[in-house]
Amino acid sequence: FFLITYHWAGFESNHKTFSVQAIRGDDITVKSYKVESRITSRFAHTTVRSSVVNSGSKAQSIGFNVQIPKRAFITNFTMNVNGITFMGSVKEKTVARNLYAQARARGKAAGIVRANSQDMETFKTDVHVPPGSNIEFELHYQEMMHRKLGVYEHSLYLQPGRLVPQFQVDVYIYEPKGISTVRTTNTLGEELTQLIKLTSSKDKAHIVFKPNLQQQRKCDNCTGSAIDGVFSVQYDVTRDSNAGELQVSDGHFVQFFAPANLSPLPKNIVFVIDVSGSMWGVKMKQTVEAMQAILDDLTIDDHFSIIDFNHNVRCWSEELVSGSSIQIADAKKYIRNIKPNGGTNINEALMRAVQMLVRASNQGLIDPRSVSMIILVSDGDPTVGEIKLSTIQKNVKRVMREEFSLFSLGIGFDVDYDFLERIAMENRGVAQRIYANHDAADQLRAFYSQVSSPLLRRITVQFPEDTVSDVTQNRFDKYFDGSELVVAGKVLPSDSNTLTSLTTASARLDITLETDADTAELDTELAKQQHSFTGFARQMWAYITIKQLISERSLAPTAVKKRKITQRIMALAVEHQFVTPLTALLVESEDATERLLADSPKDPKHGCCSGGGMGGGSATSGLLPVPVVYQPPPWVQMTTTAPPSQVAKVDNDPHFIIHLRRSDTNVCFNIDSKPGHILNLVSDSLVVNGQLISSKKMKKNKLNTYFGVISVYYQPDGVSVTVGTDSIADFVSCSSCFSVRISIVKNSHVSIVINNNIQVMVLLHRVWKKNPVSVDFLGIYIANDNQYSPLVHGLIGQFSRDPEPDVSVSDVHEGVDPLKREATMEVKGNRLHVTRGWQKDYRTDKTHGSNVDCWFIHNSGKGFIDGHYTDYIVPNLNSFLPTL
Repeated sequence: FFLITYHWAGFESNHKTFSVQAIRGDDITVKSYKVESRITSRFAHTTVRSSVVNSGSKAQSIGFNVQIPKRAFITNFTMNVNGITFMGSVKEKTVARNLYAQARARGKAAGIVRANSQDMETFKTDVHVPPGSNIEFELHYQEMMHRKLGVYEHSLYLQPGRLVPQFQVDVYIYEPKGISTVRTTNTLGEELTQLIKLTSSKDKAHIVFKPNLQQQRKCDNCTGSAIDGVFSVQYDVTRDSNAGELQVSDGHFVQFFAPANLSPLPKNIVFVIDVSGSMWGVKMKQTVEAMQAILDDLTIDDHFSIIDFNHNVRCWSEELVSGSSIQIADAKKYIRNIKPNGGTNINEALMRAVQMLVRASNQGLIDPRSVSMIILVSDGDPTVGEIKLSTIQKNVKRVMREEFSLFSLGIGFDVDYDFLERIAMENRGVAQRIYANHDAADQLRAFYSQVSSPLLRRITVQFPEDTVSDVTQNRFDKYFDGSELVVAGKVLPSDSNTLTSLTTASARLDITLETDADTAELDTELAKQQHSFTGFARQMWAYITIKQLISERSLAPTAVKKRKITQRIMALAVEHQFVTPLTALLVESEDATERLLADSPKDPKHGCCSGGGMGGGSATSGLLPVPVVYQPPPWVQMTTTAPPSQVAKVDNDPHFIIHLRRSDTNVCFNIDSKPGHILNLVSDSLVVNGQLISSKKMKKNKLNTYFGVISVYYQPDGVSVTVGTDSIADFVSCSSCFSVRISIVKNSHVSIVINNNIQVMVLLHRVWKKNPVSVDFLGIYIANDNQYSPLVHGLIGQFSRDPEPDVSVSDVHEGVDPLKREATMEVKGNRLHVTRGWQKDYRTDKTHGSNVDCWFIHNSGKGFIDGHYTDYIVPNLNSFLPTL
């Protein structure tokens, strides 16, 4: 006989983390406790297994408890009791409860218990067994890794409660594009930390923690276990360009987007702080401490103000002010002098905050490309003014502009967290629980750090027509430094073995990024990996979809809409075996006579689930739906269709091709300079420079040189784009780029358009990595009709001046090579010996190129260019050319 009962953890009054032993029982032997996590492409599948024996002389209850991240979904639980196997399956909650009700009279149950901790909940099961019984527990859960402040973190809660002969933790990470950093952190203590072993290669990492019995003891003669804490693995991935990472596996795709090296956008922030009586004490002290550090982070380009409210609403400044040292010092003083008392008037405080942003925007006081946000900090429900939460939600939604975002921070457990989450999600922000303890200030600062560096606005990820379906949210309001945007979907059958995505975004300049992926390559690679999670893409798509649907459901305007969303969530959760707030895990014996139920009850004060990450507003946050199929904007046509034919170009070793429009003549020359030299190509308000690299070794007694780095600097807007062979858009900075657009096609080219009248394309040439001679290099193509000033110069720029140099070719005759005629060219008062040949234009055919006939000038263009080629060597990538 055995009995499975349903246990709830009681909450501690001081809201500290609820501590639960993994295995509970008075006289038991825990033979093994093993945890294994397989993380593939930011998606984790974790399995917890334990084998236990009732060593006592009496029947007793044995408990199996696992603390799991709140954002994770349990996918299965199995149990074997004396040879009787209980198998789990996820079902719609009503179906599962009806089946379970038939066994309830016999008292069989299990539960998912939400405890008052920052980021975990507890799965608890009790089984009542006779003496000598053997029990094996096995729990599975899955979660997507969310990137915060530049890292992904996977945490495991280790609390075996006793010594375990076979105790082991394994974390396997496989990232197809490579792992850039990996480290472990924990709260287990220094001695146990030394037992953690980490091995890693380019794309894999294995972390193992396997203390023996003696190493587990609290002291040499102790019988208690020292293992009690959080074991975390933090890592980040290699990103070879800002275009993002597109992965295709098992008929699904995942697009990861986390660009770096972009200049942060200016911020306009209104801090709205609850100073009601309930904030007295540690809450207010910690809020004041956090605000001192947050205010120090503001720059002179940022604008801010502070609203504090109880039953009244007060403004430190009625208008947004710049983040100057004087203003920040005054704001700090104001914060320090706040004395909490009175009620809570959230509605009026938020209305005043929105009005402040609207007024600043209408008066042109803020940069139109800046990011405007409201950060609300509160610990309780409204008690003064408008107190109906749904009305407050409608009021905020009505006055908020699409370019504003609202972030909600709920301190403690007296606040209705679901309400804070709804108003944040509906207004392109997120909510976060702040736990009212000694490190609340650190929690507030950590949250602010996640939103303190907005890099992009209005990000959209799209795909060619008839290539994908069932795409998750593909439009995001903002992208913050250190985070990541993720889009997933299904790949439709196609004759092509390549999937392409196009990402557009606005920052200080508009950018378009294109990337592609082989639809079969990753599956082939996954099959070779021993510890990868091969179903990651399918499960990640379902995980993201369900999380977003749960957010939509909380904001559904009608009961009919809510029911439809509910049905979709339940269908997906059952198909992919996720325990959600709308499904349950029914665990049955093989003959279905014994049943237990793992349910996920929802407490309205705690909030059942979170919508999305820090990347941007949810799909229901006021953003209009965006079609999946992309139509590139007109200015991108230069790079997505046939490029303009009339250009000046430099490619290969480095071969310059100048098209002289008036005489319709192509003139070519090489520059034989040294590796490391930086040559100026265009010098005007626009500066284009290229740095030379060399081949790996000499060929035919000659060391070839190529352009390895190209820099494009546009002085009026302060935009600098440096393109290298390793990173196609390595660095972008800009102070006020209203007229600059960048288009990046991963592993192909970068196009830069300035004022719609200057176009520059940098083309990437890849060679076989093991090539004994050649190296990756860059080619540059500059449109002939670019509009420069009359003073433009440079190796290419000088030929854009009016008047264009007169060129005449005479005495054409057969040369030493019968295929190459020779002639005399008269230009700039010089008579030059020239040879008829051809050079390659690689814009339309990157592999073979197309031939361009031209007259070749020897001796590094001497007599055709002004001065000597050494006059065009400059000290830095952004250097202007001195007057020749």
